[in-house]
Amino acid sequence: MHDIDLNLLSGLDALLSERSVTRAALRLGLSTSAMSRTLSRLRDALGDPILVPAGRAMVLTPHAESIAEQVHSLLKGAQGLLRPPPPVDPRSMQREFTIRANEAFTQLYAAKLSAAVSAAAPGVRLRFVPKPDKNIGPLREGIVDLEIGVISGDGGELRAQALYRDTYIGVARAGHPIFDAPVTPERLCAWGHVVFARRRDWSSPADEALAGHGLSRRVVVIVPGFPAVIAVVSASDLLGLVPRSACLALAEYDTTLFDLPIPMPEIVVSQIWHPRMDADAGHRWLRALVFEAFRKGPART
Repeated sequence: MHDIDLNLLSGLDALLSERSVTRAALRLGLSTSAMSRTLSRLRDALGDPILVPAGRAMVLTPHAESIAEQVHSLLKGAQGLLRPPPPVDPRSMQREFTIRANEAFTQLYAAKLSAAVSAAAPGVRLRFVPKPDKNIGPLREGIVDLEIGVISGDGGELRAQALYRDTYIGVARAGHPIFDAPVTPERLCAWGHVVFARRRDWSSPADEALAGHGLSRRVVVIVPGFPAVIAVVSASDLLGLVPRSACLALAEYDTTLFDLPIPMPEIVVSQIWHPRMDADAGHRWLRALVFEAFRKGPART
């Protein structure tokens, strides 16, 4: 069986509808001779004359009559498949989006984002899942629709849009002796620290900045999240270095925040997605909503 040129489908539909080579040519913007060549190729492909003279007019063969409706439906279907998807209507969308984010972000912003989604798209549900690492596999595999955080070094294929910028600050329990004198780099490192780390390597950008001054922290406790850092700090003499935004959802702890005595790198928090979702209308709507929610940046303490 020889390959079929599907480009002939539009020519066949025009000939079956117009029942005239000349009118079919005008409909498709072709010359009459080009339309005649198309008719010849169609006759070879179908093994049927398709259109034959009847006096001064042309008529369809019985086979052409029998396939006319099917041809028209197939062409419409093909044209629909090859068009961009229609704009999404948030009010009628029924969908669940999975967002991967750390615990502090979820505590602080899940309610805000869910309220915005519910107001615009009542049929959309957000599922927040933990972010135990920076593995981009879930984005690649479509398990996660959107990730909130800092794009990893091996995520060159991913798309990212900055939401807000954050900075590291110090946190200690209220009344901690470190506040008895100005906080210097040396005094900061004289106290034990609690740090957040997903793996055995607990070094952070803050530690790299301290190393530039020939200093390092004495790490006493390692915990799985920034909220846990603040909880431990509030009940001990240990210090913590955390992003400022991580403290916003934990006002119940009796802690004091302080600026660090050395310059710290800025943290760019982004929404991250796989390029397979670039053109998905629902996903584009979600990204626009998330970006608008953070357009002016998160609240500050």
